[in-house]
Amino acid sequence: MRDDDGRKLDHKTLEAMRVRAVGQVEKGARVEDVAAALGLNRSSVFKWVAAYHAGGKKALKARPVPGRPPKLAPDQLETVYQIVAGTNPDQHQLDFGLWTRDLVRQIIATRFGVELSLPSVGRLLHKLGMSPQRPLHRAWQSDPRAVAEWRESVYPGIAADAKAKGAVVYFGDEASVRSDYHAGTTWAPIGQTPVVRTTGARFSVNMISAVSAQGRLRFSIVDGTMNATRFLDFCRRLMRDEGRPVVLIVDGHAAHKARKVTKWVTSTGGRFTLAHLPAYSPFLNPDEWVWKNVKADRVGKHVITGPDQFKALAIAGLRRLQRLPHIVRGFFADLNLAYIKVSA
Repeated sequence: MRDDDGRKLDHKTLEAMRVRAVGQVEKGARVEDVAAALGLNRSSVFKWVAAYHAGGKKALKARPVPGRPPKLAPDQLETVYQIVAGTNPDQHQLDFGLWTRDLVRQIIATRFGVELSLPSVGRLLHKLGMSPQRPLHRAWQSDPRAVAEWRESVYPGIAADAKAKGAVVYFGDEASVRSDYHAGTTWAPIGQTPVVRTTGARFSVNMISAVSAQGRLRFSIVDGTMNATRFLDFCRRLMRDEGRPVVLIVDGHAAHKARKVTKWVTSTGGRFTLAHLPAYSPFLNPDEWVWKNVKADRVGKHVITGPDQFKALAIAGLRRLQRLPHIVRGFFADLNLAYIKVSA
């Protein structure tokens, strides 16, 4: 668009331009030349000339375009923002857990008696600085007080004790990935859903890993389901590989609290310590990001042909992370994990 484009001008200036353009055409100038000189579309100049012939000079006056008045007042827009940003639909007796344009439309109609179309609701939400996003799901059983206590006092105490005795702090977790787990997207012609042929057999790989804020990653592939014996094997290898005291923070899985595990931890004389996260609080564990990286970003995007290839993919994904400590350190940048960065 040219700097002298008439669409950028105010009404007074545009009116003067119309009079000038019509005057030049009436004196014999070509419409194309006048339009080019003024940075306008020639069809606009033709319309002005026709209007002048039909109604004279007064027909060239620029009239402000009033537009539609907003249906919601500023205070109502603020209320919509507070509702969507600060509450869930089920708090308003709406039978859904996520905000959709239709649910927002229902709220606006109920609260303010204003009916909006779905596209209008979408534009309104964008205007309020919102966009559709994939939410994080958290168990309702998670205790906010326990979480706050963990962040503010329990973990800082663990970190301080670990530093005093020269121990490294790890966060550990287990995960399983199945052969029918798929992730990612692929380009394809519009309207033609692509098909990726893969095995129809179902099998899984069980894994355990641990990460530190320094970017270290330790892992093991577990044959069978996780139990106290397999967890204990991982702990022993972790302590042996580190060659210094270790603190391992895990969730409340039964295998982590088994008697044989507790007995072995005691026998290490402080060289190995287990700590447990608050219940139903995986968002406090950076090791969750390992599984997102390996499962969603790596294994889930491959064509699976068989159990051995599937297991090899999982191992390759974990070994790749071991070689990229900066990515592992990046897991700790999650805002929910800021307590670790402060105390580590």
